[in-house]
Amino acid sequence: MERFGERLGERSAARLDTILRHLSPRLRAVPAPISIPTSAQVNVVPHSGKFCYTLDNDLLSTEQRQFYEDNGYLLIRNLVSDEDIERFRKEFTRICKREVKPPGVMIMKDESLKSQFGQSEKVVNKVQDFQEDEELFRYCTLPEVLKYVECFTGPNIMAMHTMLINKLPDSEKQTFLHPMHQDLHYFPFRPASRIVCAWTAMERADQDNGCLVVQPGTHRTALKPHGYPQWEGKTNKLFHGLLDEDEKIPKVHLVMEKGDTVFFHPLLIHGSGINRTSGFRKSISCHFASSDCHYIDVKNTTQEHLEKELQEMVSKKYNATSVELKDIWNFRARLVQGERINL
Repeated sequence: MERFGERLGERSAARLDTILRHLSPRLRAVPAPISIPTSAQVNVVPHSGKFCYTLDNDLLSTEQRQFYEDNGYLLIRNLVSDEDIERFRKEFTRICKREVKPPGVMIMKDESLKSQFGQSEKVVNKVQDFQEDEELFRYCTLPEVLKYVECFTGPNIMAMHTMLINKLPDSEKQTFLHPMHQDLHYFPFRPASRIVCAWTAMERADQDNGCLVVQPGTHRTALKPHGYPQWEGKTNKLFHGLLDEDEKIPKVHLVMEKGDTVFFHPLLIHGSGINRTSGFRKSISCHFASSDCHYIDVKNTTQEHLEKELQEMVSKKYNATSVELKDIWNFRARLVQGERINL
């Protein structure tokens, strides 16, 4: 453990050294802008008067842009190769077996299954914050993914939040049902229009195994209050949901095949159902943001209680006396393209 801390601390920012026990080997105290080649496809100024959520580019058709503008998501079929997905799957298995231990990764488990299955993927529901695992982080750097991300963020791209979800079979307890929510609830940076999630199915996702469910057009609404739903036996740590969900808004189940990727806005209301099969529904995702985005103070907002919960979790995990929300996100954030400006 001492060697682990020393190795990571050499390249960490001073404040994170203290708060996060020298977790990040690549962070520095407010880095100078870093130049990484961009595709130069996108004009960072939105299309005059017509498009608000996409940027001028030579990749998306007018129909695709309009669909995203109207609905808040865009599904691209067969974007990520089978070869890449199998590499991500193998690395996930290695993490589950503790053959590798990426710094800062959060592994969410169903502890009730541990005695039955031990250290295996049959226990792990999610691997979060894998930005220090070079194999999984490859997903965030895939050119085929980034060329679409750039259409929403512009050329200076930060990977802000990473997850590999392994939705466990859950037909009775419904433990891993994720209530309808807006991802912006978790993010202390703005503007929302320069943030996008890329979510790739690692196998077929449908209503049987708990595919994504979206409410088209809700990205044009404001950020709503979130909290833990009042469902007995159905609440997971940080699985917040809308406190006042409008059931009248139509829902669309996004049936996806392996390699299909959906890009969606952080205000789009979405969730996922339960996995009623005996298999494991895997997906890999990253929330990207323009490095031109800026952090906000969430005090006295609907996000304030989330800040407190995250601070308590991080303080407990790393034995830190104090931690700021910005510190947590500085650790998670990693440049993938262009220049690091604000985030």
